[in-house]
Amino acid sequence: MSPGPFRPSAVLAFAVLSALLLATAVCSMGLGAVRIAPGDILRSLLAPETLPPESRVSIDMVLWQLRIPRVLMGLLVGATLAVAGALMQGMFRNPLADPGLIGVSGGAALGAVTIIVFSTTLFAGQPWLADLRLLPLAAFAGALAITLLIQGLARTDGYTDVATLLLAGVAVNAIVGAVIGLSVFLASDAQMRTLSFWTLGSLGGASWKTFGLMAPLCLALLLAAPFFSAALNAIALGEAEAGHLGFSVERVKGILIYLTAAGVGACVAFTGMIGFIGLVTPHLIRLWLGPDHCRLLPASALLGATLLIASDTLARNIAAPAELPIGVITAAFGGPFFLVMLLSQRRRTYPE
Repeated sequence: MSPGPFRPSAVLAFAVLSALLLATAVCSMGLGAVRIAPGDILRSLLAPETLPPESRVSIDMVLWQLRIPRVLMGLLVGATLAVAGALMQGMFRNPLADPGLIGVSGGAALGAVTIIVFSTTLFAGQPWLADLRLLPLAAFAGALAITLLIQGLARTDGYTDVATLLLAGVAVNAIVGAVIGLSVFLASDAQMRTLSFWTLGSLGGASWKTFGLMAPLCLALLLAAPFFSAALNAIALGEAEAGHLGFSVERVKGILIYLTAAGVGACVAFTGMIGFIGLVTPHLIRLWLGPDHCRLLPASALLGATLLIASDTLARNIAAPAELPIGVITAAFGGPFFLVMLLSQRRRTYPE
């Protein structure tokens, strides 16, 4: 009898990943301008009445109004980006695939840049609309619009060609990049600062409200993804083989593209563009647990959440009181790792 997808080694791996995520979250809650001991964090969460009265108000305010929403947002965004990366890599059968290839990040950036740079002109005469609260909505709309455009370019007679989808994504993203570059050229100094911080990502805008707005779309992706594990495992053998096994490949590709666009679009809309989490995390899990998507997807969610919370903690503390964009941290660690992994793969493929 088969031991199933959750073998003893996989159970141990999930226990380690869960413990690592919990430890990282507690450290993130405690570190900052106001240091909070792990014991006080646990007491505030489980038994706030046991805290000393003189510190209870300040601890509760820092934890519940600032750090807990930020940690939860980091958990949700990291898990979503990692799972989306695993889905795209599985669907395209390409280890370099990530949500950016289908236009999510570029479209969100285009929508955000449009609002940041041109809001005053676009909403002249209606000053109540010229408000940066439109930024998340514009970014989300841009992500969906560009994704639909790229999918439409790759779809012929009801069939979405993966190679054409990738090439169309590269071409459309290049055009979007040119438009963004022109917008940056026209931006003022104040707008440039907003643009640079937004395009490198930040959890600085985390709050219970923003968490509540993005959670439904992110959770839709995270909860639906495991149901496509078997289909992605079959697609790894080839689309024709997956069809012979009874999977509707076109339906799977369509659903995954829309789920990814919605989930990642929501993340980018509220936190900006955070690179490498969706690209590197699935590779780390594959090295540890193998390519089976039954294990790959949930494990990627746990590790992606851990990596993003850890990156945000570093971003808040490494240059305190200033805050670095998260994209700087993820690129600093993700880029060298990916290069080492690429060189290692080349040595295995082409031994000397």
